[in-house]
Amino acid sequence: MTGQGVSLKDLPKSWRFTEALPPDSVYPTPADSHKTPRDQIRPRQVRGALFTWVRPEEQKDPELLSVSPAALRDIGISPEEAKTEDFRQFVAGNRLYGWDYDKLEGGYPWAQCYGGFQFGQWAGQLGDGRAISLFESTNPSTGRRYELQLKGAGMTPYSRFADGKAVLRSSIREYVVSEALNALGVPTTRALSLTLLPHSKVIRERIEPGAIVLRFAESWLRLGSFDILRARGDRDLIRKLSTYIAEDVFGGWEFLPGRLENPDKPAQSSPPKRGVSAAETEGPEDAAENRFTRLYREIVRRNAITVANWQAYGFMNGVLVYRTTTLPLGFISLTREQNTDNTSVFGLSIDYGPFAFMDNFDPAYTPNHDDMMLRYSYKNQPTIIWWNLVRLGEALGEMMGIGPGVDDPTYVADGIKEDQEKDVIARAEKLITQAGEEYKATFLAEYKRLMAARLGLLKAKDSDFDELFSEALDTLETQELDFSHFFRRLSSLELAEIATPEARKDKASIFFHHEGPPKTIKEGEAREQLAAWLEKWRARVIEDWGEGADNLPDDRDAARINAMKRVNPNFVPRGWILDEIIRRVEREGERDVLDRVMHMSLHPFEDEWDGKTFNGVQYKGDAEEEKRWTGEVPRTERAMQCSCSS
Repeated sequence: MTGQGVSLKDLPKSWRFTEALPPDSVYPTPADSHKTPRDQIRPRQVRGALFTWVRPEEQKDPELLSVSPAALRDIGISPEEAKTEDFRQFVAGNRLYGWDYDKLEGGYPWAQCYGGFQFGQWAGQLGDGRAISLFESTNPSTGRRYELQLKGAGMTPYSRFADGKAVLRSSIREYVVSEALNALGVPTTRALSLTLLPHSKVIRERIEPGAIVLRFAESWLRLGSFDILRARGDRDLIRKLSTYIAEDVFGGWEFLPGRLENPDKPAQSSPPKRGVSAAETEGPEDAAENRFTRLYREIVRRNAITVANWQAYGFMNGVLVYRTTTLPLGFISLTREQNTDNTSVFGLSIDYGPFAFMDNFDPAYTPNHDDMMLRYSYKNQPTIIWWNLVRLGEALGEMMGIGPGVDDPTYVADGIKEDQEKDVIARAEKLITQAGEEYKATFLAEYKRLMAARLGLLKAKDSDFDELFSEALDTLETQELDFSHFFRRLSSLELAEIATPEARKDKASIFFHHEGPPKTIKEGEAREQLAAWLEKWRARVIEDWGEGADNLPDDRDAARINAMKRVNPNFVPRGWILDEIIRRVEREGERDVLDRVMHMSLHPFEDEWDGKTFNGVQYKGDAEEEKRWTGEVPRTERAMQCSCSS
């Protein structure tokens, strides 16, 4: 394989997920599924399994609308391959790789089984109702393995009352934002391609064109993958799935966080020990933490980092929390408030529905127009994710709580005995609480790191949280300032421009909207408030970058500006921009606009794009369009909301 990638035929492929975990007993082999007429594979309950063999539905005349160059590179596919007929048919689900059609053997597609809570009650079996995984592929150049999956590829046993399809509208949104978040450095699932299905008409709020996104991720497992097993009391599969995640998804037990030496000691925010055997560094497993507790902590830490990224970049998932219901599951009675099927075991942003980037900063903003109680709001996200992780802790609680006896043959076969229940529950609760402290410490450490970088600081101090971060956000909220624009415009400020009180008040206007401050605050007062914060920020930057009590040398200030521009995007795909793109593609027949918005999403930190050289090639964009998309958000288009329907 060269640095330019390979063909689909030569792309390394594996099917470890389906080799390691039990399939749907109705189709015990791929051949059984393949010989079944496609229209007979319909929704039903699937038990004792983590997936069903199922092929994508055949699509007629698929139109490949757009391909992400970054996704091609990261998977390891040649850019030239994306221009071939093989590629067009593959991303539409019409061509399977690894399957021998004559011998009816080889690697075969599958849909996952999982559960979750929706709309205030236990929803039971959910699963991949319109997503079908094709294979895993490891990029030889990077060593990263991804599971490639089609969304909108047809009905599966997990489609429930739906049709297995996806509409173009939501597919455009997921295609663009997946790649945009990755370019920002936010952990996320990815998107390779967007395909229009011209003969597919899908009924949602209206009749809409169908589409398929080929998306990929290190793992598509969710916390809901454990929920369904817990609800059904399937202890054996919980253990088997946990082992698969540790050994295959995370690369081995030895790469999980090292055991805490003192279970009563508060968790620290420093990275856990990795890359060496826990047995070599920590001694034998003890009552405090066994390997399943360490697996839980790994999942907790990953999700803490992801939600910290959401908060730092003003991103809202939109579908995380629902009303309360109570369900007795095994030895612990659970109270559920969240949607666990939208939380990733790998710690990825996943399942893009009514998501949004923040326009005017408002902690109570929710992008979901059905969320009357503001459960999906920006300020609630860290708590929501932790509640979801508590549910996972309860699913793993028996194995965590049994401590060093987790491999005892009697326990493995029969579970805990009645006289063990009290101690097991107490130990599990203690370990979950301890993981909660680690979650908070990890979240805060990552959030402080990101916010310090966004404010141009080399290293955060404890006092920065209150004196800079919180005060900045309070000012943004009070003055209804744009979240992304604030950080980008701050990035361009030279410290010499704000050296005096009058200069700071004058420069404060760069953060205002065209119409000025809101009516609730006078312009002079708004300028004073911003100027006071700028004074603190300027002093802190000078202290942080060193060299002089009153100013920074021009070259160091230039370095600070460049550093800030590398973390503060000039472009994010806001709701109003995506709505415009959907209209232009769906109703006006445009196609090139998709590649332009993808290019900007993949290079979000540029001052401009049109005419610049990227990877040795001069890019031809649309300068006026770029200026409009990075400029003032139209007043009527701010804080847009949308539905879950897709």
